[in-house]
Amino acid sequence: MSALPASLAEALSKRFADRFSVSQTLREQHGRGESHHTPAIPDAVVFADTTDEVSEIVRLCAAVNVPVIAFGAGTSLEGHLTAVRGGVSIDLSRLSRISRVSQEALDCTVEAGVTREQLNSYLRDLGLFFPIDPGANASIGGMASTRASGTNAVRYGTMRENVLGLTVVLPDGKIIRTGGRARKSSAGYDLTRLFVGSEGTLGIITEVTLRLYGIPETISAALCSFENVEQAVSAAIQVVQLGIPVARMELMDRGLIQAVNTYSNLSLKLEDTLAFEFHGAPASVQEQVETVAEIVRENGGRDFEWANAPEDRNRLWKARHNAFYAVVSQRANAKGWSSDVCVPVSELSGCILKTRELLAGCSVPAAILGHVGDGNYHVVFAVDPTNQAELDEVAAINKKMVQHAISVGGTSTGEHGVGTGKIAYLPQEHGDAVELMAIIKYAIDPSGIMNPGKILPH
Repeated sequence: MSALPASLAEALSKRFADRFSVSQTLREQHGRGESHHTPAIPDAVVFADTTDEVSEIVRLCAAVNVPVIAFGAGTSLEGHLTAVRGGVSIDLSRLSRISRVSQEALDCTVEAGVTREQLNSYLRDLGLFFPIDPGANASIGGMASTRASGTNAVRYGTMRENVLGLTVVLPDGKIIRTGGRARKSSAGYDLTRLFVGSEGTLGIITEVTLRLYGIPETISAALCSFENVEQAVSAAIQVVQLGIPVARMELMDRGLIQAVNTYSNLSLKLEDTLAFEFHGAPASVQEQVETVAEIVRENGGRDFEWANAPEDRNRLWKARHNAFYAVVSQRANAKGWSSDVCVPVSELSGCILKTRELLAGCSVPAAILGHVGDGNYHVVFAVDPTNQAELDEVAAINKKMVQHAISVGGTSTGEHGVGTGKIAYLPQEHGDAVELMAIIKYAIDPSGIMNPGKILPH
């Protein structure tokens, strides 16, 4: 049963009717993401239709000190959605309007519940696209909240670089707008960057203004296999160091290739593999391809296998995006444990080799993949969530991987976010700056009702 205060339950029920629910099934759906983290269900779920309605819900909850957790598409991986203190999950999926698109200014404004695929489907006929691609069909609001990136980040950047402005509901229900459509500004504190990556702990993002890009004239994709992961990473590092503007450069180790082949019905070579995508004018793409091909050959790579037709490229990247599920599918009733770190590119080879050593004796299926063009890589484990010894084993590997990444100047998470899963590593990474984060958090949210227990421990 819900533990929501009776007065709040009555007010929300009266105002939102059947969009307010204390159904056990619905609450369970809203108390977990995609990963292994133990669910913690909210006391109620409310479906909001507008920013004003989100403000109403937050005001009602704030009046009785009840936590609120924003819910988008439910694809997060680090426990962002768990209701560790109960409270109300505000489902933003109905905030799905694309408010404005400017072909001339290359920007748009969308509500937080718009998904990545929905936006790009809308933009396609306008000759535009939004490049941030975390793999999952995540909501734009959730992507902004976790400072997401993905396969295109090596060329187009992350959500940090591509969010121009926000509409945010603060912990007292007040609605503010940050940033704007100008491509640069020196006016005041950069509040947009404060909320991008704040994981709903400072406010709820309800609307996002984004940079857009023209669909490239030419797109080519290719796979290249290597005898070992060291060769693959060496090639990737050289591509970055020479400043070649590849759009995508993804590492898939041979364990992942095997899982992907089975899951996606492919027949890729069972070797450590780099996948590339090149964007631009025909001459520019040809120059990129020739330069990268030479680098690949110098590092022992096999000839490119091309996927130029749109359906072939889509099949390739869909298989890459399904990597998480491909690894998990190797065991019945398994859950995915996906961890990511990001390190300086100069440290990438050593960190991946260290991770390979850590995985050598691992008792559960695991694979390495990554956006190696920007030093970000992941390990996906298929774990039995009921087997504590297994969870402890993976936790120990994860801890060593993360601590090593931080020790060489990297970060505990390049794109998944902190949530509950990476809280313990922030003091090592940021030192006394964590205290400043806490000061900011409690200055904005003194009652601690905004997604409590995420990023900071309290």
